[in-house]
Amino acid sequence: MANIHDDEMKHCYENLIVVDVGANLTNKKYIRDLDSVIQRAKDSGVQKIMVPGTSVKSSKEALRLTRIYPGIIYSTAGIHPHDSKSIIEEPNTWHDFQMMANAPECVAIGPCGLDYQRDFSEPCTQKEIFERQLKLACELQKPILIHERSAQEDVLEILTKFQPAQPIIVRGFMGTTDEALKYLERDYYISLTGYLCKDKSDTGVRKLLEDGRLPMERLLVETDSPFMYPNTRASKLPQHVKGGLTERSLLYLHRYCTFQRNEPCSLPAIVEMIAAFMNKQPEDVALATAFNALKLFGLSQ
Repeated sequence: MANIHDDEMKHCYENLIVVDVGANLTNKKYIRDLDSVIQRAKDSGVQKIMVPGTSVKSSKEALRLTRIYPGIIYSTAGIHPHDSKSIIEEPNTWHDFQMMANAPECVAIGPCGLDYQRDFSEPCTQKEIFERQLKLACELQKPILIHERSAQEDVLEILTKFQPAQPIIVRGFMGTTDEALKYLERDYYISLTGYLCKDKSDTGVRKLLEDGRLPMERLLVETDSPFMYPNTRASKLPQHVKGGLTERSLLYLHRYCTFQRNEPCSLPAIVEMIAAFMNKQPEDVALATAFNALKLFGLSQ
């Protein structure tokens, strides 16, 4: 019996079962070979993929993908802070957005929030559209995906005003340990990407993981494909983290993903790096993050 168990565990380890809670598969970089991209993701161990809508148009396209790939792809309906002004300029599109948000395949509202690093939309416009999406999320009782860059104080102020009862997930977190702790104090979830490879600060995501300050029950993982390619060859990546990467995950990463076009099949490598920083087993991180995603978003088994 021991041998059978060992074989099962080995199989489990070779195929980390993971859920990608953010892959931008509506991006035009996937127009020609989306079937292959999704098949590679499944082969690598990615069981479910959430495709975020970041505008009315991409929310509609994300919803369409759920119907082409049922049980694998789930969508979200969001208006990214950068795209906020489009709703003001074309107010009729808000009705379309509400219709998509209502669809059962749409499992969350967002990414919505505030981004003060770039001024594609004025802060006052960003706040207005953020609040409208929060109100909608509260009405529909769907989880909320937050995008925040250099705007934590204002984001928290608005969330405090609405006091949503449903789960709140901070997407693609790239801030400091102190900022993460402010979110965690409120029982928010934090989603991490391949940004780990770029983070060279002493106070950022790596530090958060190394110090054991991010509980696994609050952790989610995403590739943010086609962006955030996890450069496992980065010179600043510690040797023990590089050493924690398996041949299998590196095979998918280096054969199919590039700086120009990341894919969901890079997720096992990201999970292995997170595990190494946390000093945990990769299968434990994979299991915890997959469970969190299934539970939070009600993804079918």
